[in-house]
Amino acid sequence: MKALLPGYPKKVLLLPLCALFSFFTGVFFAECSCAIDLKGLQPLPPYGVFSTFSAEGLKKGKAGIALGIERSRQPDYYRITGSLGYGITDNIEFDVTIPYVSGWNNNTDGLEDISLGFKYRIIDEGKYGPSVAFLLAASAYTGKEQFSTDGSISGGVIVSKKVGPFSGHINAIYSRPNNSRFDDEITLATGVDFAASHNFKLLGELYGRKSYSGRLDHVEFRVGYRVMTAEGLFTTLGIGFDVKNRSPEYRLLLSLSYLFPLEKRQIKRIYEEE
Repeated sequence: MKALLPGYPKKVLLLPLCALFSFFTGVFFAECSCAIDLKGLQPLPPYGVFSTFSAEGLKKGKAGIALGIERSRQPDYYRITGSLGYGITDNIEFDVTIPYVSGWNNNTDGLEDISLGFKYRIIDEGKYGPSVAFLLAASAYTGKEQFSTDGSISGGVIVSKKVGPFSGHINAIYSRPNNSRFDDEITLATGVDFAASHNFKLLGELYGRKSYSGRLDHVEFRVGYRVMTAEGLFTTLGIGFDVKNRSPEYRLLLSLSYLFPLEKRQIKRIYEEE
């Protein structure tokens, strides 16, 4: 641990890990009539904060997989999310998000709609200007009735800028459900990551959504950190607090992501003349 995180005592990192583990492994579901917030397409770590996308992404031929788990309280449920990403070109990334909900509203389990999308960076970051990307996504009608809008289509804009050790990201995303019973959804999110060291980042995010119910019913503040635990392997831990309706009251987040193939290190050989 010291080799990975110089200057960070073991206890500082182990205590949050133990606390999160105890929450994730405790099974205490409660009945609730609150509506669940649907996941939709998510960024592949480390190319985002929690749910806020970065305009940067996988390079051509690179791929990534991720597994995330959430523990939400009031309403109480678990969500397991699988993510896949592939760099089609240096500027175009293809992503898939597969969410599964467990224990919602009297222990209801099932898939949400599976989301697929493309992130296309149209402007690379310059000395003063930000990088800009478009997001185009669609959700297939694969979810259980309680966790589905019969599919949807989405589009949005992503803006990112790095200033010293800080990287900031702004997202504006519009979604139209296939089921006419639901209203259109608008998501506004902003996230910041601070590179405390080469392999350790502090994360902060403010996430707001006017959901399919037609109301601005979800404003959540999230904080956490991300560690590169091995080459190509990233661990992200966080906690979110709803600052509007307290629904959910809080959310615990854990994800593991792996990028491949790994970069081949070039070994310089030094020859001595005899």
